[in-house]
Amino acid sequence: MDSNIKLLYEEYRRGGFSRREFLKRLVIYTGSTAAAMAVLPALGDDIIEASELQDFPGLLTEFIKYPGATGDVRAYLARPVKPKKNPAVIVIHENRGLVPHIQDVTRRMAKEGFLALAPDALSPVGGTPDDISNVGELFKKLNNEETVKNFVAAVKYLETHPNSNGKVGCTGFCWGGGMTNQVAVNSPTLKAAVPYYGRQPAPEDVSKIKAAIMAHYAENDQGINAGIPAFEEALKKANIEHKIYMYPKTQHAFNNDTGPRYNAEAAKLAWQRTVEFFKEKLK
Repeated sequence: MDSNIKLLYEEYRRGGFSRREFLKRLVIYTGSTAAAMAVLPALGDDIIEASELQDFPGLLTEFIKYPGATGDVRAYLARPVKPKKNPAVIVIHENRGLVPHIQDVTRRMAKEGFLALAPDALSPVGGTPDDISNVGELFKKLNNEETVKNFVAAVKYLETHPNSNGKVGCTGFCWGGGMTNQVAVNSPTLKAAVPYYGRQPAPEDVSKIKAAIMAHYAENDQGINAGIPAFEEALKKANIEHKIYMYPKTQHAFNNDTGPRYNAEAAKLAWQRTVEFFKEKLK
């Protein structure tokens, strides 16, 4: 064990600072809540609760990197504190990048009992910036084929994660909804896909999908909704299990509770359906 951690613990035991401060410093020393959790048993102090290591009771959260087609992909990982084999879900962000809202959605998924991972599609171009006012320029620099492969690599990463039961689903919003459909097309081991108002894959690619599909759409979203009939026809032709929901009086991005088009009633219902679907398909 690192000598600095031992000294930190000794100072805490002597009353040098509070337990909360000790845990805060321990996370800084080890680099993540997960690493701090691994150190705690060796310290031999059973009064320390794992949930006190972060600001989200019952969850462990951290930024990780996993191998992708373009190199390491940065991602936000959230899971229940209690160690077990959880079903896994990839959360794909909108065309604003891996912003705090999507991190919050990832934590919501983890609170439902999933190992949740939100990759940053912008990793190959430096990652999502703090100032996203010009983030669209970064998205233009992405290679679509490589971007899809980076998300498919997330499926493989979660299938073998020590806290995963090996079954992986995927959901995404807006740009991420379209990418969710592409992950379904290109990952034969994906078990379930839930695109929110996402652009549909080409009809000729739909037969490649092996996952069960649940798609959520806003009523007032002409550009996206124009592709629904062909998508539904291709799903039926390929005999792919699917559910398609249309939410009345909603607009594109109705799930985003930080945006102007948020619809609380529709968002709640869609989320309930999504969670139940994943629990059914990933158990």
